[in-house]
Amino acid sequence: MLVHEAMSKTVLQVGPGHTLRQAAELMSERKVGSAVVHDPDSEGLGIITERDILNALGRGLDPDTEETADHITWDVVYAAPTWTIEEAAQAMVRGGFRHLVVLDDNQVQGVISVRDILRCWVPVPA
Repeated sequence: MLVHEAMSKTVLQVGPGHTLRQAAELMSERKVGSAVVHDPDSEGLGIITERDILNALGRGLDPDTEETADHITWDVVYAAPTWTIEEAAQAMVRGGFRHLVVLDDNQVQGVISVRDILRCWVPVPA
């Protein structure tokens, strides 16, 4: 199976000025564990994950004043939609993360998560 068949095509995007609370609320509403952050004034495309928010809260930072810009992961590993899900899983294991942004021609096509891959490998009982 290929990444484009398993990925979530609806991608949550937030701005660098969103607070951590706003990002967490949007992620919770959408039932996703990450959001793509586009910051044209910085390194371009990044990602913020539930783990980034959890780490900030664990350090005692205020989710109402901390902005996503200060917690973005910039060294994102991108997947191609034509990768196999095994290749995506290998990239996640190598990098120690649970989400890959899927790019095609420098355009965000989706996000694939560990959960998406598991759904392909493990049948859900009816």
